[in-house]
Amino acid sequence: MKKTLTILLLIAAAAPVAWAQDRIYRCGNEYTNNTQQAKERGCKLVEGGNVTVLQGSRPAAGGTSAGGASASSSSPPSAPRVSANDQKARDADARAILEAELRKAEARHAALVKEYNGGAPERGALDLRNPQRYIERTEELKASVARSESDIAGIKREIARLPPAN
Repeated sequence: MKKTLTILLLIAAAAPVAWAQDRIYRCGNEYTNNTQQAKERGCKLVEGGNVTVLQGSRPAAGGTSAGGASASSSSPPSAPRVSANDQKARDADARAILEAELRKAEARHAALVKEYNGGAPERGALDLRNPQRYIERTEELKASVARSESDIAGIKREIARLPPAN
């Protein structure tokens, strides 16, 4: 029993040493626990808590695509290559689809704005009998207008991400 207690005390005394964390230094957006490197680069000591740093992978240095831009590291090496003309055609198709979606979304938005009527939609027969329904319908229309504005903004962002049309 005495021997077991002694072993437990030794383990308890050594545990904080095993769990202790080295000093961590911040160098811009990078972190290091190498004191020599931190002094050379003028890094600052991180204080006030534990720091968990996950090592990220660096993009593969590499070749260029047909357009001269750096190859994307997200596509596997076995991915089929697309010619510049095919890519331009795909981009043009994507632009045409998005522009058609934008026209539809703008038409839906215009109809919703007209029906919403600045927060005072036209009252129907059911609305006259049930004022609470009118309030709920007005709120639903307001939410629909906001959602359609968000949809239009999203489609415009997608169009802006496409390469310019030639």
